[in-house]
Amino acid sequence: MKFPGQRKHKHFFPVEARDPRLSELLPDNKPVSGHVCGIDQVLVDIEAHVEPEFLARHGLSRGHSLLLAPERADAIYRELLEQGLIVSEFAGGTIGNTLHNYSVLADDRSVLFGVMSETIRVGTSAYRYLCTTSSRVDLNYLQPVAGSIGQCITLITPDGERSFAINKGMMDRLSPDHLDREQIQSASALVLTAYLMRCEAHEPMADSARQAAEWARQAGVPVVLTMGTRFIVEDRRDWWQQFIRDHVTLVAMNEDEGLALTGEADPLAACDRVLEWADLVLCTAGPAGLYLAGHADEEQLRETSRPLLPGRIPEFNRFEYSRPMRRADCRRPRRIYTHISPYMGGPARIKNTNGAGDAALAALLHDMAANDYHRQNVPGSAKHRARHLTYSSLSQVSKYANRVSFEVLVQHSPRLSRGLPEREDSLEEAYWAGEA
Repeated sequence: MKFPGQRKHKHFFPVEARDPRLSELLPDNKPVSGHVCGIDQVLVDIEAHVEPEFLARHGLSRGHSLLLAPERADAIYRELLEQGLIVSEFAGGTIGNTLHNYSVLADDRSVLFGVMSETIRVGTSAYRYLCTTSSRVDLNYLQPVAGSIGQCITLITPDGERSFAINKGMMDRLSPDHLDREQIQSASALVLTAYLMRCEAHEPMADSARQAAEWARQAGVPVVLTMGTRFIVEDRRDWWQQFIRDHVTLVAMNEDEGLALTGEADPLAACDRVLEWADLVLCTAGPAGLYLAGHADEEQLRETSRPLLPGRIPEFNRFEYSRPMRRADCRRPRRIYTHISPYMGGPARIKNTNGAGDAALAALLHDMAANDYHRQNVPGSAKHRARHLTYSSLSQVSKYANRVSFEVLVQHSPRLSRGLPEREDSLEEAYWAGEA
Protein backbone atom coordinates (compact mmCIF):
# COMPACT_ATOMS: atom_id res chain seq x y z
CA MET A 1 0.00 0.00 0.00
CA LYS A 2 1.18 3.48 -0.86
CA PHE A 3 1.46 5.70 2.21
CA PRO A 4 -1.35 8.28 2.63
CA GLY A 5 -0.25 11.88 2.19
CA GLN A 6 3.18 13.48 2.36
CA ARG A 7 5.10 12.83 5.57
CA LYS A 8 8.47 13.47 7.07
CA HIS A 9 10.65 10.37 6.87
CA LYS A 10 10.18 9.38 10.53
CA HIS A 11 6.48 8.76 9.95
CA PHE A 12 6.91 6.42 6.98
CA PHE A 13 6.19 2.75 7.65
CA PRO A 14 8.32 0.55 5.34
CA VAL A 15 6.90 -2.77 6.48
CA GLU A 16 8.64 -4.55 3.61
CA ALA A 17 12.07 -3.23 4.64
CA ARG A 18 12.87 -6.19 6.87
CA ASP A 19 16.33 -6.99 8.17
CA PRO A 20 17.92 -8.90 5.26
CA ARG A 21 19.20 -11.54 7.68
CA LEU A 22 15.66 -12.19 8.87
CA SER A 23 14.44 -12.30 5.27
CA GLU A 24 16.73 -15.28 4.63
CA LEU A 25 15.23 -17.12 7.58
CA LEU A 26 11.65 -16.10 6.77
CA PRO A 27 11.39 -15.99 2.95
CA ASP A 28 7.59 -16.13 3.04
CA ASN A 29 7.24 -13.22 5.42
CA LYS A 30 5.39 -10.96 3.00
CA PRO A 31 3.21 -8.02 4.11
CA VAL A 32 -0.46 -8.80 4.65
CA SER A 33 -2.54 -6.70 2.28
CA GLY A 34 -6.10 -5.52 2.81
CA HIS A 35 -8.91 -3.98 0.81
CA VAL A 36 -11.96 -1.75 1.05
CA CYS A 37 -15.46 -2.87 -0.06
CA GLY A 38 -18.39 -0.83 -1.31
CA ILE A 39 -21.90 -1.23 -2.72
CA ASP A 40 -23.10 1.15 -5.42
CA GLN A 41 -25.77 1.87 -7.96
CA VAL A 42 -23.53 1.35 -10.98
CA LEU A 43 -24.08 4.22 -13.43
CA VAL A 44 -22.37 6.63 -15.78
CA ASP A 45 -22.44 10.43 -15.53
CA ILE A 46 -23.19 12.07 -18.88
CA GLU A 47 -22.83 15.82 -19.38
CA ALA A 48 -24.30 17.60 -22.39
CA HIS A 49 -24.85 21.24 -23.45
CA VAL A 50 -28.35 21.86 -24.80
CA GLU A 51 -30.74 24.68 -25.65
CA PRO A 52 -33.89 25.29 -23.56
CA GLU A 53 -35.95 24.00 -26.49
CA PHE A 54 -34.37 20.56 -26.01
CA LEU A 55 -35.69 20.38 -22.45
CA ALA A 56 -39.15 21.54 -23.50
CA ARG A 57 -39.31 19.04 -26.36
CA HIS A 58 -38.56 16.14 -24.03
CA GLY A 59 -40.79 17.38 -21.21
CA LEU A 60 -37.94 18.03 -18.76
CA SER A 61 -38.21 20.59 -15.96
CA ARG A 62 -35.36 23.12 -15.83
CA GLY A 63 -33.18 22.87 -12.74
CA HIS A 64 -34.81 19.68 -11.48
CA SER A 65 -34.05 15.96 -11.42
CA LEU A 66 -36.50 13.62 -13.15
CA LEU A 67 -36.55 9.82 -13.13
CA LEU A 68 -37.31 8.60 -16.66
CA ALA A 69 -38.65 5.39 -18.16
CA PRO A 70 -35.89 3.50 -20.03
CA GLU A 71 -37.46 4.14 -23.47
CA ARG A 72 -37.68 7.88 -22.86
CA ALA A 73 -34.12 8.04 -21.50
CA ASP A 74 -32.84 6.06 -24.50
CA ALA A 75 -34.48 8.55 -26.88
CA ILE A 76 -32.78 11.50 -25.13
CA TYR A 77 -29.40 9.74 -25.08
CA ARG A 78 -29.70 8.79 -28.76
CA GLU A 79 -30.50 12.38 -29.79
CA LEU A 80 -27.59 13.74 -27.75
CA LEU A 81 -25.25 11.28 -29.49
CA GLU A 82 -26.56 12.01 -32.96
CA GLN A 83 -26.28 15.79 -32.52
CA GLY A 84 -22.84 15.60 -30.86
CA LEU A 85 -24.04 17.42 -27.73
CA ILE A 86 -22.31 15.17 -25.20
CA VAL A 87 -19.31 16.86 -23.59
CA SER A 88 -18.22 14.00 -21.33
CA GLU A 89 -19.26 10.53 -20.22
CA PHE A 90 -17.56 9.08 -17.16
CA ALA A 91 -18.11 6.21 -14.78
CA GLY A 92 -20.05 7.62 -11.83
CA GLY A 93 -21.86 6.69 -8.65
CA THR A 94 -20.78 8.07 -5.30
CA ILE A 95 -19.32 4.75 -4.06
CA GLY A 96 -17.79 3.87 -7.43
CA ASN A 97 -16.07 7.26 -7.46
CA THR A 98 -14.86 6.82 -3.88
CA LEU A 99 -13.44 3.33 -4.44
CA HIS A 100 -11.77 4.35 -7.70
CA ASN A 101 -10.10 7.34 -6.02
CA TYR A 102 -9.12 5.20 -3.03
CA SER A 103 -7.42 2.66 -5.31
CA VAL A 104 -5.61 5.40 -7.24
CA LEU A 105 -4.37 7.04 -4.04
CA ALA A 106 -3.44 3.83 -2.22
CA ASP A 107 -2.36 1.89 -5.30
CA ASP A 108 -4.25 -0.94 -3.65
CA ARG A 109 -7.27 -3.16 -4.16
CA SER A 110 -10.90 -2.27 -3.55
CA VAL A 111 -13.97 -4.42 -4.21
CA LEU A 112 -17.18 -3.09 -5.79
CA PHE A 113 -20.55 -4.81 -5.44
CA GLY A 114 -23.28 -3.82 -7.88
CA VAL A 115 -24.64 -4.86 -11.27
CA MET A 116 -23.17 -4.87 -14.76
CA SER A 117 -24.71 -5.54 -18.18
CA GLU A 118 -23.94 -9.13 -19.09
CA THR A 119 -23.65 -8.08 -22.77
CA ILE A 120 -21.28 -5.17 -23.35
CA ARG A 121 -20.78 -3.44 -26.69
CA VAL A 122 -18.17 -0.85 -27.57
CA GLY A 123 -19.49 2.66 -26.96
CA THR A 124 -22.27 1.71 -24.55
CA SER A 125 -22.52 3.10 -21.03
CA ALA A 126 -21.33 -0.21 -19.54
CA TYR A 127 -18.27 -0.07 -21.80
CA ARG A 128 -17.57 3.54 -20.72
CA TYR A 129 -17.85 2.50 -17.07
CA LEU A 130 -15.25 -0.23 -17.43
CA CYS A 131 -12.92 2.04 -19.43
CA THR A 132 -12.86 4.80 -16.79
CA THR A 133 -12.54 2.64 -13.65
CA SER A 134 -9.13 1.89 -12.13
CA SER A 135 -7.82 -1.62 -12.73
CA ARG A 136 -7.20 -1.78 -8.97
CA VAL A 137 -10.98 -1.79 -8.40
CA ASP A 138 -12.01 -5.45 -8.39
CA LEU A 139 -15.13 -5.74 -10.56
CA ASN A 140 -15.27 -9.54 -10.47
CA TYR A 141 -18.03 -9.45 -7.84
CA LEU A 142 -20.48 -7.44 -9.98
CA GLN A 143 -23.78 -9.22 -10.64
CA PRO A 144 -24.49 -9.77 -14.37
CA VAL A 145 -27.91 -8.47 -15.46
CA ALA A 146 -29.87 -8.56 -18.71
CA GLY A 147 -30.20 -4.83 -19.17
CA SER A 148 -28.39 -1.51 -18.92
CA ILE A 149 -26.64 0.08 -15.98
CA GLY A 150 -27.86 3.47 -14.78
CA GLN A 151 -27.36 6.79 -16.55
CA CYS A 152 -27.35 10.23 -14.95
CA ILE A 153 -27.66 12.76 -17.78
CA THR A 154 -26.80 16.35 -16.82
CA LEU A 155 -28.23 18.83 -19.31
CA ILE A 156 -26.64 22.30 -19.13
CA THR A 157 -28.35 25.24 -20.81
CA PRO A 158 -26.42 28.37 -21.97
CA ASP A 159 -27.26 30.21 -18.72
CA GLY A 160 -25.47 27.48 -16.73
CA GLU A 161 -28.65 25.93 -15.29
CA ARG A 162 -28.33 22.18 -14.74
CA SER A 163 -31.23 19.77 -15.25
CA PHE A 164 -31.00 16.04 -14.62
CA ALA A 165 -32.53 13.08 -16.43
CA ILE A 166 -32.07 9.76 -14.63
CA ASN A 167 -32.32 6.35 -16.24
CA LYS A 168 -32.23 3.73 -13.48
CA GLY A 169 -31.74 0.79 -15.78
CA MET A 170 -30.98 -2.27 -13.65
CA MET A 171 -28.79 -0.51 -11.10
CA ASP A 172 -31.00 -1.42 -8.08
CA ARG A 173 -31.20 -5.14 -8.89
CA LEU A 174 -28.22 -6.28 -6.79
CA SER A 175 -29.34 -9.35 -4.85
CA PRO A 176 -28.09 -10.16 -1.31
CA ASP A 177 -27.25 -13.62 -2.64
CA HIS A 178 -24.58 -12.06 -4.87
CA LEU A 179 -22.65 -10.47 -1.97
CA ASP A 180 -19.45 -12.14 -0.78
CA ARG A 181 -19.46 -12.38 3.01
CA GLU A 182 -15.75 -13.21 3.26
CA GLN A 183 -14.72 -10.15 1.25
CA ILE A 184 -16.88 -7.86 3.39
CA GLN A 185 -15.81 -9.28 6.74
CA SER A 186 -12.08 -9.18 5.86
CA ALA A 187 -12.22 -5.58 4.57
CA SER A 188 -10.72 -2.49 6.23
CA ALA A 189 -14.06 -0.71 5.67
CA LEU A 190 -17.46 -1.16 4.00
CA VAL A 191 -18.73 1.94 2.17
CA LEU A 192 -22.46 2.51 1.58
CA THR A 193 -24.58 5.43 0.37
CA ALA A 194 -28.04 6.62 1.37
CA TYR A 195 -29.06 6.29 -2.29
CA LEU A 196 -29.16 2.49 -1.84
CA MET A 197 -32.23 2.79 0.39
CA ARG A 198 -34.19 4.76 -2.22
CA CYS A 199 -35.04 1.78 -4.45
CA GLU A 200 -38.58 0.58 -5.12
CA ALA A 201 -40.21 -2.04 -2.90
CA HIS A 202 -39.68 -4.90 -5.37
CA GLU A 203 -35.98 -4.12 -5.90
CA PRO A 204 -33.43 -5.89 -3.65
CA MET A 205 -30.76 -3.17 -3.33
CA ALA A 206 -31.83 -1.95 0.13
CA ASP A 207 -31.84 -5.53 1.45
CA SER A 208 -28.34 -6.03 0.06
CA ALA A 209 -27.07 -2.90 1.82
CA ARG A 210 -28.60 -3.95 5.15
CA GLN A 211 -27.18 -7.47 4.83
CA ALA A 212 -23.69 -6.17 4.10
CA ALA A 213 -23.86 -3.71 7.01
CA GLU A 214 -24.88 -6.51 9.39
CA TRP A 215 -22.02 -8.76 8.23
CA ALA A 216 -19.57 -5.89 8.67
CA ARG A 217 -20.90 -5.14 12.16
CA GLN A 218 -20.50 -8.78 13.19
CA ALA A 219 -16.83 -8.73 12.10
CA GLY A 220 -16.02 -5.31 13.58
CA VAL A 221 -15.46 -3.80 10.12
CA PRO A 222 -16.08 -0.02 10.06
CA VAL A 223 -19.23 0.87 8.10
CA VAL A 224 -19.04 4.17 6.21
CA LEU A 225 -22.20 5.95 5.05
CA THR A 226 -22.35 8.86 2.59
CA MET A 227 -25.60 10.79 2.95
CA GLY A 228 -26.42 11.26 -0.76
CA THR A 229 -28.54 14.42 -0.86
CA ARG A 230 -30.54 16.35 1.71
CA PHE A 231 -33.80 15.34 0.01
CA ILE A 232 -33.20 11.66 0.82
CA VAL A 233 -32.47 12.49 4.46
CA GLU A 234 -35.34 14.97 4.99
CA ASP A 235 -37.99 12.38 4.13
CA ARG A 236 -36.84 9.92 6.84
CA ARG A 237 -34.70 11.85 9.33
CA ASP A 238 -35.60 9.70 12.36
CA TRP A 239 -35.09 6.51 10.39
CA TRP A 240 -31.61 7.60 9.27
CA GLN A 241 -30.60 8.61 12.77
CA GLN A 242 -31.53 5.14 14.02
CA PHE A 243 -29.80 3.41 11.10
CA ILE A 244 -26.60 5.32 11.85
CA ARG A 245 -26.85 4.46 15.54
CA ASP A 246 -27.30 0.75 14.77
CA HIS A 247 -24.88 0.22 11.88
CA VAL A 248 -22.57 3.13 11.02
CA THR A 249 -19.05 4.00 12.17
CA LEU A 250 -18.29 6.97 9.90
CA VAL A 251 -20.77 9.45 8.39
CA ALA A 252 -19.69 11.53 5.36
CA MET A 253 -21.89 14.50 4.46
CA ASN A 254 -21.96 18.11 3.30
CA GLU A 255 -23.43 21.01 5.24
CA ASP A 256 -26.87 20.71 3.56
CA GLU A 257 -27.10 17.01 4.37
CA GLY A 258 -25.91 17.77 7.91
CA LEU A 259 -28.74 20.28 8.31
CA ALA A 260 -31.29 17.77 7.02
CA LEU A 261 -29.99 15.05 9.35
CA THR A 262 -29.53 17.06 12.54
CA GLY A 263 -31.44 20.33 12.15
CA GLU A 264 -28.17 22.22 12.72
CA ALA A 265 -27.16 24.74 10.03
CA ASP A 266 -23.68 25.19 11.50
CA PRO A 267 -21.40 22.39 10.17
CA LEU A 268 -19.49 22.07 13.45
CA ALA A 269 -22.71 21.79 15.46
CA ALA A 270 -24.03 19.24 12.94
CA CYS A 271 -20.86 17.16 13.35
CA ASP A 272 -21.20 17.33 17.11
CA ARG A 273 -24.78 16.09 16.91
CA VAL A 274 -23.87 13.18 14.61
CA LEU A 275 -21.28 12.05 17.17
CA GLU A 276 -24.23 11.05 19.35
CA TRP A 277 -24.84 8.19 16.90
CA ALA A 278 -21.55 7.57 15.04
CA ASP A 279 -17.84 7.39 15.91
CA LEU A 280 -16.42 9.66 13.21
CA VAL A 281 -17.83 12.42 10.97
CA LEU A 282 -16.55 14.09 7.80
CA CYS A 283 -18.42 17.23 6.73
CA THR A 284 -17.48 19.21 3.61
CA ALA A 285 -18.69 22.80 3.77
CA GLY A 286 -17.95 24.26 0.30
CA PRO A 287 -15.97 27.50 0.46
CA ALA A 288 -15.77 27.15 4.27
CA GLY A 289 -13.55 24.07 3.92
CA LEU A 290 -14.13 20.81 5.76
CA TYR A 291 -14.62 19.53 9.29
CA LEU A 292 -13.69 16.24 10.93
CA ALA A 293 -15.01 15.14 14.31
CA GLY A 294 -14.55 11.98 16.34
CA HIS A 295 -13.86 10.44 19.72
CA ALA A 296 -10.60 9.73 21.56
CA ASP A 297 -9.75 8.35 24.99
CA GLU A 298 -8.54 10.93 27.49
CA GLU A 299 -5.20 9.13 27.82
CA GLN A 300 -4.65 9.41 24.05
CA LEU A 301 -5.43 13.14 23.68
CA ARG A 302 -2.77 15.35 22.08
CA GLU A 303 -3.04 19.13 22.08
CA THR A 304 -2.61 21.16 18.93
CA SER A 305 0.20 23.65 18.37
CA ARG A 306 -2.01 25.69 16.03
CA PRO A 307 -4.11 28.68 17.12
CA LEU A 308 -7.29 27.64 18.88
CA LEU A 309 -10.35 28.35 16.74
CA PRO A 310 -13.64 29.99 17.77
CA GLY A 311 -17.01 28.50 16.92
CA ARG A 312 -20.20 27.04 18.36
CA ILE A 313 -17.82 24.91 20.43
CA PRO A 314 -15.14 27.32 21.77
CA GLU A 315 -11.53 26.26 21.03
CA PHE A 316 -12.93 23.15 19.36
CA ASN A 317 -9.65 22.17 17.71
CA ARG A 318 -7.66 21.91 20.95
CA PHE A 319 -7.12 18.14 20.57
CA GLU A 320 -6.96 17.92 16.76
CA TYR A 321 -3.56 16.20 16.95
CA SER A 322 -5.31 13.17 18.46
CA ARG A 323 -6.17 10.05 16.50
CA PRO A 324 -9.88 9.13 16.42
CA MET A 325 -11.19 5.95 18.04
CA ARG A 326 -14.49 4.13 18.31
CA ARG A 327 -16.38 5.45 21.29
CA ALA A 328 -16.74 1.86 22.56
CA ASP A 329 -12.93 1.51 22.61
CA CYS A 330 -12.51 4.56 24.87
CA ARG A 331 -12.51 4.19 28.66
CA ARG A 332 -13.12 7.93 29.06
CA PRO A 333 -14.24 9.22 25.64
CA ARG A 334 -13.70 12.85 24.66
CA ARG A 335 -14.89 14.49 21.46
CA ILE A 336 -12.23 15.87 19.12
CA TYR A 337 -12.64 18.22 16.16
CA THR A 338 -10.63 19.87 13.42
CA HIS A 339 -11.29 22.29 10.56
CA ILE A 340 -9.31 23.23 7.49
CA SER A 341 -9.95 25.97 4.93
CA PRO A 342 -9.91 25.14 1.20
CA TYR A 343 -6.48 24.18 -0.10
CA MET A 344 -4.65 27.25 -1.47
CA GLY A 345 -7.87 29.23 -0.98
CA GLY A 346 -9.68 27.01 -3.45
CA PRO A 347 -9.21 26.72 -7.23
CA ALA A 348 -9.05 29.89 -9.34
CA ARG A 349 -11.65 28.21 -11.57
CA ILE A 350 -13.79 25.31 -10.39
CA LYS A 351 -14.44 22.92 -13.27
CA ASN A 352 -16.49 20.37 -11.37
CA THR A 353 -18.05 20.13 -7.91
CA ASN A 354 -19.39 16.63 -8.52
CA GLY A 355 -17.23 14.22 -6.56
CA ALA A 356 -15.20 16.58 -4.38
CA GLY A 357 -16.76 15.11 -1.23
CA ASP A 358 -16.20 11.58 -2.54
CA ALA A 359 -12.53 12.45 -3.09
CA ALA A 360 -12.17 13.74 0.48
CA LEU A 361 -13.74 10.51 1.75
CA ALA A 362 -11.35 8.44 -0.38
CA ALA A 363 -8.41 10.13 1.36
CA LEU A 364 -9.90 9.38 4.79
CA LEU A 365 -10.51 5.75 3.77
CA HIS A 366 -6.90 5.52 2.61
CA ASP A 367 -5.68 6.57 6.04
CA MET A 368 -8.06 4.14 7.77
CA ALA A 369 -6.93 1.27 5.55
CA ALA A 370 -3.28 2.21 6.10
CA ASN A 371 -3.86 1.96 9.84
CA ASP A 372 -5.37 -1.51 9.43
CA TYR A 373 -2.52 -2.54 7.11
CA HIS A 374 0.12 -1.33 9.56
CA ARG A 375 -1.60 -3.00 12.55
CA GLN A 376 -1.62 -6.35 10.74
CA ASN A 377 2.00 -6.13 9.62
CA VAL A 378 3.59 -4.37 12.63
CA PRO A 379 1.27 -5.34 15.50
CA GLY A 380 3.86 -4.48 18.15
CA SER A 381 4.19 -0.87 17.01
CA ALA A 382 3.61 1.89 19.56
CA LYS A 383 1.02 3.25 17.08
CA HIS A 384 -1.33 0.43 18.14
CA ARG A 385 -1.19 0.48 21.92
CA ALA A 386 -4.74 1.79 21.68
CA ARG A 387 -7.18 0.80 18.93
CA HIS A 388 -7.46 3.83 16.66
CA LEU A 389 -9.55 4.22 13.49
CA THR A 390 -6.87 6.11 11.52
CA TYR A 391 -3.11 5.98 11.20
CA SER A 392 -2.81 9.77 11.34
CA SER A 393 -4.17 12.52 13.56
CA LEU A 394 -7.49 14.18 12.82
CA SER A 395 -5.59 17.30 11.71
CA GLN A 396 -3.29 15.40 9.35
CA VAL A 397 -6.17 13.49 7.77
CA SER A 398 -8.02 16.77 7.13
CA LYS A 399 -5.01 18.13 5.22
CA TYR A 400 -4.85 15.02 3.06
CA ALA A 401 -8.61 15.03 2.37
CA ASN A 402 -8.48 18.74 1.59
CA ARG A 403 -5.66 18.29 -0.92
CA VAL A 404 -7.34 15.38 -2.71
CA SER A 405 -10.65 17.23 -2.90
CA PHE A 406 -8.89 20.17 -4.59
CA GLU A 407 -7.55 17.82 -7.27
CA VAL A 408 -11.10 16.87 -8.30
CA LEU A 409 -12.37 20.47 -8.29
CA VAL A 410 -9.86 21.47 -10.99
CA GLN A 411 -10.78 18.69 -13.45
CA HIS A 412 -13.95 17.71 -15.30
CA SER A 413 -14.13 14.13 -14.05
CA PRO A 414 -15.02 13.18 -10.45
CA ARG A 415 -12.37 10.46 -10.70
CA LEU A 416 -8.63 10.92 -10.28
CA SER A 417 -6.46 9.81 -13.17
CA ARG A 418 -3.33 9.66 -10.99
CA GLY A 419 -2.27 9.91 -7.37
CA LEU A 420 -0.90 13.05 -5.78
CA PRO A 421 2.63 14.06 -6.79
CA GLU A 422 5.36 13.06 -4.34
CA ARG A 423 6.69 16.62 -4.19
CA GLU A 424 4.95 19.86 -5.10
CA ASP A 425 6.79 23.11 -5.64
CA SER A 426 3.63 25.07 -4.83
CA LEU A 427 3.15 23.24 -1.53
CA GLU A 428 5.17 24.45 1.40
CA GLU A 429 6.30 21.79 3.84
CA ALA A 430 4.47 23.76 6.51
CA TYR A 431 1.17 22.53 5.02
CA TRP A 432 1.93 18.99 6.18
CA ALA A 433 3.61 20.08 9.42
CA GLY A 434 2.15 19.01 12.73
CA GLU A 435 1.37 15.79 14.51
CA ALA A 436 1.05 12.64 12.43
